[in-house]
Amino acid sequence: MARVTVEDCIDKVENRFELVLLASHRARMIASGSSILVARDNDKNPVVALREIADEKLKPEDLKEDLIHSLQKHVEVDEPEQETVPLLANPASAAAGGGSDSEIQFDRMSEEDLLRGLDGLVPPTESADDED
Repeated sequence: MARVTVEDCIDKVENRFELVLLASHRARMIASGSSILVARDNDKNPVVALREIADEKLKPEDLKEDLIHSLQKHVEVDEPEQETVPLLANPASAAAGGGSDSEIQFDRMSEEDLLRGLDGLVPPTESADDED
């Protein structure tokens, strides 16, 4: 095979645009130091990439995955879901013998009660030490 053309590779990758993308990605990989899978024969990197595709030394699916991976800026990592932590019983009630979660009670406060409580708060006064 003296020179590789797109027609020599079109039966491996049917879409010409995709073929050009894959071959250019492979040519960049070769330029950055990736090993060549065919004899160079004094050819430039794009021709070597096309020859590798034509000789089926590389799978187009693998090249496509590598191209997609090289273009990704954020790789999503699957993290395990957070597990729910059971409520701890009040140490005083556990010591008294009551350790059931159903016995835990919470104080409820309405919004009006909260606002009344906030209105009753007095701002701290400045002391002589604060003025320095």
